[in-house]
Amino acid sequence: MDYEEFQYDVRTREQQLESSLAFPILMRKVYLWMTFALAITGMTSYYVASSPAILQMIYGNPAVMWGLIIAEFGLVFGLSAAINKLSLVTATLMFVIYSIINGATLSVIFLVYDMGLIAQAFFITAGTFVAMVLYGYTTKKDLTTIGSLALMGLIGIIIASVVNIFIASSTVSIVTNYVAVLVFVGLTAYDTQKIKNMMLLAPDAGEKMQKIALLGALSLYLDFINLFIYILRILGSDRK
Repeated sequence: MDYEEFQYDVRTREQQLESSLAFPILMRKVYLWMTFALAITGMTSYYVASSPAILQMIYGNPAVMWGLIIAEFGLVFGLSAAINKLSLVTATLMFVIYSIINGATLSVIFLVYDMGLIAQAFFITAGTFVAMVLYGYTTKKDLTTIGSLALMGLIGIIIASVVNIFIASSTVSIVTNYVAVLVFVGLTAYDTQKIKNMMLLAPDAGEKMQKIALLGALSLYLDFINLFIYILRILGSDRK
């Protein structure tokens, strides 16, 4: 082996070592960011629900409510589309702001459901979510098909929900809730596997890969929030 070949071999081994060290760092960041965002959303939601003045400002003024909803969509799409152009600090700040706004818009659940029901829905969601994360992380089966079916199901849920605004069918609402739970259970497992595979290929734990990890955290955050909402709706409808 000549000197150049030796140098190449050393660089290759260093890159492999750096890549293997990057994986646990990036996966840890995914779940820390997701947990942090969920905590922010929960605290914001409870704080807003405890303030009549803020509730009146949000729900008593359609312009404010629509502004928050538009801001939510804008932040999610903006973060996903421009992640390569944003700095890690800016991307993280956008995620935090989204978590706060989402908490404000979800505060209504404290007015509609009692704390016992909300707690029950949260623990069921957390247990289901953890189980699907573990499945997605450990399974050797390719979950791409499940992910594709779940995405198609999500489109169906959106269409059914829009149609049900006009027909106001309780049957459609109930079916949609149960289908949505299945959809987000599938998406949780699929997103977990997808994030794991991306992080395994990460050459390092630099800013570029940390931003990808942040997007992974956002995906899992959205899976958890939506799973929680639909489980809460099912439990709430069963109590009526």
